[in-house]
Amino acid sequence: MTTHADLFDEYRPLLFAIAYEITGTATDADDVLQESFIRWSEVDLASVESPRAYLAQVVSRQSLNSLRTAQRRREEYVGNWLPEPIRTERDAADDVVLAESVSMAMLLVLETLGPDERTVFVMHEVFGFGHAEIAETIGKSAAAVRQIAHRAREHVQARRRRYVADAEEAAAITASFLLAASTGAVDVLMEMLAPDAVSLSDGGGKLSAARRPIIGADHVARYLVGIATNFEPGLVPEFTVLNGLPAVLLSFGDRLDSAVMIEVVDSLVSRIYIVRNPEKLAAISAVRLLAR
Repeated sequence: MTTHADLFDEYRPLLFAIAYEITGTATDADDVLQESFIRWSEVDLASVESPRAYLAQVVSRQSLNSLRTAQRRREEYVGNWLPEPIRTERDAADDVVLAESVSMAMLLVLETLGPDERTVFVMHEVFGFGHAEIAETIGKSAAAVRQIAHRAREHVQARRRRYVADAEEAAAITASFLLAASTGAVDVLMEMLAPDAVSLSDGGGKLSAARRPIIGADHVARYLVGIATNFEPGLVPEFTVLNGLPAVLLSFGDRLDSAVMIEVVDSLVSRIYIVRNPEKLAAISAVRLLAR
């Protein structure tokens, strides 16, 4: 006999992906799934025609509520706010739409949308739910959702950064780039950086981090060398994949200090995302399964 837990576990990769893309944090997404399961466990399964659609609606509604609450906190955030990075499977990039939707670049674009627009865009453009289904989630008519979807799509299209990076090439460039940074080779870094490269750091006011974007190859190279030369002894790097990007976790003993993600475009380092806020690194050891 199929139970509530069986069905929830079956669709968990989809449900987590929805919650994460709407909220922008794995911690909030986990809370959403926990609350959603409680609500799901009280439902008469015989009355549910499509568990996938029903669960997606419950999770998206809870995610929207969570996002509305979180936005007030983000307005008071110290410095740059970056999405909470997640460890993704190495084959996650096989689904191009899903890979782009959880990329740092896309999640930052989604941050520029209002809560309703973000929810509609994620549910319709990424996960393919219809306007009528989404209407029940946000409490608006299907016609209103259609207009929101059009507006959100235009907003995202104007800001999205389209690229297809070769995973092996990006990983190799990342390793060479980080080696150059650790040895203080500014000239080498500048050759590897795109002219308009940007470095974004998130310390959340808890650990030191640049509070504004660092822009331009020269400034980024010198900033990274300055960070590397000031690290205390005993640094241990761990190469991994975060949000579909080649990344390195930097630790001192048992303390995880930073997560650094590198975005490569046309064989040059285009964006560097550095997350140091301990709250955003607390659950980074878990590999997240994602699905559409």
